[in-house]
Formats: sequence, C-alpha cells, structure tokens
Amino acid sequence: MSTATDLRVGVVGAGIMGADHIDRLSRTISGAAVSAIVEPDAARAAAAAQTAPGAAVFGRIEDAIAAGVLDAVLVATPGRFHEPVLAPALEAGLPILCEKPLTPDSASSLRVVELERKLGRPHIQLGFMRRFDDEYRALRELVVSKEAGDLLMLRGVHRNPSVPDTYTESMLITDSVVHELDVMPWLAGSPIRSIEVKHPRRNALSPERLREPILVLIELENGVLVDVEMNVGAQFGYQVTAEAVFQTGIARIGQPAGLQRWADGAFRIAEHVTYTTRFARAYDTQVQAWVDAVRDGSLVAGPTAWDGYLAALACEAGVRALTESGPVAVPSAARPDFYA
Repeated sequence: MSTATDLRVGVVGAGIMGADHIDRLSRTISGAAVSAIVEPDAARAAAAAQTAPGAAVFGRIEDAIAAGVLDAVLVATPGRFHEPVLAPALEAGLPILCEKPLTPDSASSLRVVELERKLGRPHIQLGFMRRFDDEYRALRELVVSKEAGDLLMLRGVHRNPSVPDTYTESMLITDSVVHELDVMPWLAGSPIRSIEVKHPRRNALSPERLREPILVLIELENGVLVDVEMNVGAQFGYQVTAEAVFQTGIARIGQPAGLQRWADGAFRIAEHVTYTTRFARAYDTQVQAWVDAVRDGSLVAGPTAWDGYLAALACEAGVRALTESGPVAVPSAARPDFYA
C-alpha cells in the first residue's frame, strides 16, 4: 500500500518487462509506488493498471510529466523508443532507471549522454541487472580479491528455448549478447578491445532467418579472453552461466538449483524457461537500489548512461563481426570524470 512519502514512479511501457516492473514496484519494492503508466496501447495499459491501483494512465511521457504525477521514471519500452522518452524525462530533471539498451546505436546514446551532462550529475541508471545478481557479484568479489590469483579467462553461456518472430539476426548481439558485453568487462575490470563471431554448425530447428548458435570471442584490454555461446534455439529452457579461469582454480555460477530427482534411471532438476524468473532476485535488488538512491539524493546506484554508450559501441562491432571474418576492433572511449 502506497504512502504519502513513497517515490512516485512512472513506468513507461507495459509489455512483458514493463508489466513485470509494475508488479514488482507494487508488491515487492519498499519506498515507491507506481503513480503513472505510460503506454499507447490501451489494452496493455488497462491490464497493467490492474496491478497498480490508483496509477494514472497516459499515452505519452510528455503528458505524464505535464500532469505533475512523477518523481522518477522507469523506462521499459523497446530500445528504439528509448531516446524519445529519455529526452523529455531528462529535460524535466527526473531520475531514470532505463532498461537496456540505452539506445539502439552509439550516436543516439552519445546524444543522451550529452543531454544528461547538462544536469550536472548522472540521472540515468541503466538496467544491466546481472550486476545485481548474487552469483555475479560473488564472482566479481573473487576477481577483485585475487584470492584465486589473476583472472585469465571467462566463459559465458546464454541459451534461450526459442525467440519470437520479431527476433532478427542482429539481435543475437544487440538484444542478447549485449548482457555479456556489459557484465564480462565489469567482472574482469577492463574494457573490450575486439569482438569476433564464429559460426558453428547451424541448428536446423532455428528459424530460417537466424544463423545460430554463435560463438563470440571477446578480447579485453587487460588480456583476459572471453568466449560466449549465444544460443537462442536451445529448446530445453533459459540458461545463463559463467565460468572464470584463475591462476589457482576455477569458479562457476548459474547452475540450476532446487529439487533434485532420481527416477526411472535418470536424474532431473528443473531449469528456468524465462529471464523474468532466472533473474527475478537481481531485478528486485536492482530496482530497490535505484529507489533507495533516488530517495537519498544520490540518484544512481548502478551502471550509468556511459556504460550504455560503451555497450552500444561494442554492439556495433559485434553486429559487424556477424558477417566479417576476424576480430573487429571496438573503439576506445575513456570514461569522463562525470561518470567516475
């Protein structure tokens, strides 16, 4: 139940991710309430509003801002609609949690960065939720502590049971591998130098428009090598794992957990089928950290718009690597003091 002191959050987009966040803010997050739902599709807006009683519904972010019902904005629209939402929200000086990507390309991401810098301090937290996952955080702590010596290599696996008809070849990079393009450099503490894509034998069960799975080879500036299996036609479930190779051992995260069964000569343990359950706790932690940061005045408690810009640069190189042979260089971009 909302209170007069709750942060009033306007959620933009009421699709799968937006509806999930509306439910999260209404049922799980403390210190915040959904005050507005911005969604041009009337049916989606009405369905989402059922989980946020009292929230006003708008078709445009500009109308929600003009109505004065927002303290902060959570952006959960498809990436191609982010800039038209981020620009008026920044012009209004509102704190923002924006789902990845920041924008679909580096040029528009840089425009958002430049607009944000006019405010004097960061206002955008980017929704790379893996940085809030307990296991990824534990792995990051192990890397930093050097308890197992220097980090030498990272391996990632990102598997989906299937993808919708709207999923295109380039989205292997921009919608899926983009998570690894953020979290792997974060784990290793080093920017990306180059990206290469290798094409193994194609999965005949995949849609004809997709040449997949792919193996993505990422070289970091500190010499750590990363390989990522991106597989969106794995059929069996949703699986994200990582393995780190150190001087004195290895560490692994993302293994299935829960009830284990032995029956009929077989072993079985349930696996996730969607990201909304695999990373449910990470999403909760991320949104709570953002709400707390806005309420205490720090505004941002995670990846910034600059991280979104770096991811856009890496994605552009990755998309080129889908059709070019050999490593594709990722432009170097020094982090401004503004985002230190």
